[in-house]
Amino acid sequence: MNQNDLATNCKITWCPGCPDFSILEALKRAVSTLTEKGTKKENIVFTAGIGCHGKTFDYLNLNSFYCLHGRSLPVSQGIKLANPNLKVMAIVGDGDLYNEGLSHLIHAAKRNSDIAVLIFDNRNFALTVSQFTATSPKGFKGSSSPEGSIEEPLNPLELVLSAGATFIARGYSLNIEQLKNLIVEAVEHKGFSFLEILQPCITFFDNRRFYQERIYELKGHDFFSKEKAAAKIKEWDYKNGEGVKIPLGVFYKIEKPTYDELALRGLNPAKREK
Repeated sequence: MNQNDLATNCKITWCPGCPDFSILEALKRAVSTLTEKGTKKENIVFTAGIGCHGKTFDYLNLNSFYCLHGRSLPVSQGIKLANPNLKVMAIVGDGDLYNEGLSHLIHAAKRNSDIAVLIFDNRNFALTVSQFTATSPKGFKGSSSPEGSIEEPLNPLELVLSAGATFIARGYSLNIEQLKNLIVEAVEHKGFSFLEILQPCITFFDNRRFYQERIYELKGHDFFSKEKAAAKIKEWDYKNGEGVKIPLGVFYKIEKPTYDELALRGLNPAKREK
């Protein structure tokens, strides 16, 4: 597939230089790869939440559904149940998912719903001018915490691991080719896939240097072991401490029956005769 087929006529209104441009490029490459491997374009669908990430809805020419704040995951699960032949992605943000929609994340992971969650984590509510979110570091100064947030950040990878996710990975928005490969792997995985995308907000929280000095790619990691995945996930606690390392790649990947398989038992509601 030509990536130009995925473009739309909508004017892109992200801030100039925003890493969301890089994620959009990775998404286009990933969809092109999926179609080259045999997935039909019309069988790829995504949902989008509210936030800067949600603008992807306007810029990616695929079947899609724009959701209420924090509600992408229940919609994605409904789409998958209605037609299990579809490849479903939920494109979400940290404020959108961890603050507004956290309960949906926990239950979707627990069920092992066969959807891929791609989270653009810029660690603040950027679209509404920089309030702190669940992954903002303690001391984060924004419009809702001008003196600095007093809250400790959440480790979402640790949360979804304990909740039951069967695929957990982390990518970096400015490593486009690696990110593309992780998106493809997440979408192709049968079960609940969780891909965290570190996305510096160059307007309100520009931590590009912090990431570039600390990220490294996981190599030779045993992603079948929950204990080893937990150890790697805990290497970074989302605080802006010195000396920490931030691993990128697949932390955990196992196969188990999905919610959709157990609920539908071979039925495809979209194909059933009236």
